[in-house]
Amino acid sequence: MDGIHLLGEWYGCPADLPEMTRADALRGRCIEAVERAGLTIVGDRFHQFEPQGVTGAVILAESHLAVHTWPEMGAVTIDVYVCNFTTDNTEKAQRLFDELEKSLKPARTHFHSIHRGGASG
Repeated sequence: MDGIHLLGEWYGCPADLPEMTRADALRGRCIEAVERAGLTIVGDRFHQFEPQGVTGAVILAESHLAVHTWPEMGAVTIDVYVCNFTTDNTEKAQRLFDELEKSLKPARTHFHSIHRGGASG
């Protein structure tokens, strides 16, 4: 279960970005970013909240991407986890994370990187 888990909290994102307010726009951007990072999509689900906000997940052969938007607060949370079972996918995970950060344009960020796995017994 060796892998990397990237967690982000983004603040000051422009609330008028389509990706902040529309499920179809966020889904399209996430799918594109996953493909550009070289990861493998096995499914996805995105939900539109009323009056605004989106939550979504892209299930990857390598694990997952989850993203949640709060346009009224200009905030986003993002979670990218990839396994490194047969190959090291750390750089792909970082590319995915960085590309979505560029798209959603936070003014400030809070970031955690967690190495998962490696426990014995």
